[in-house]
Amino acid sequence: MTHRLLTEFGMGTSLRRGDYTQAAKRALQDALWHNSINLAELFGFPKDAMIIKVEIGVQDPSKVDVAQLEAVFPYGQPNVTVSHGGLDIPRPLADGNPTIIANAAISVSFDMEKSA
Repeated sequence: MTHRLLTEFGMGTSLRRGDYTQAAKRALQDALWHNSINLAELFGFPKDAMIIKVEIGVQDPSKVDVAQLEAVFPYGQPNVTVSHGGLDIPRPLADGNPTIIANAAISVSFDMEKSA
């Protein structure tokens, strides 16, 4: 049985380049880099046993390279889903690229038995 043990949230931006993947990657890093996740060691599991559910919200999900987001994780089993969310903020007198804001939610689970 899989049990979620941790959920973290983050926000990332691409201020000028209009890069949805970079904004999403920064949102992941925002959620991860502020924490030290020691759950695997705490429960006696190898780090590769971590089941990592990643949800990313951006205005144009088709412009996100999921493989680049999965590469952020040095271990575990990431499953990345990108959906409509976040914000695009127009930049007047600019090159036409909006400021992109991406949101990330990361949940960490393990496949474990309930103790009696």
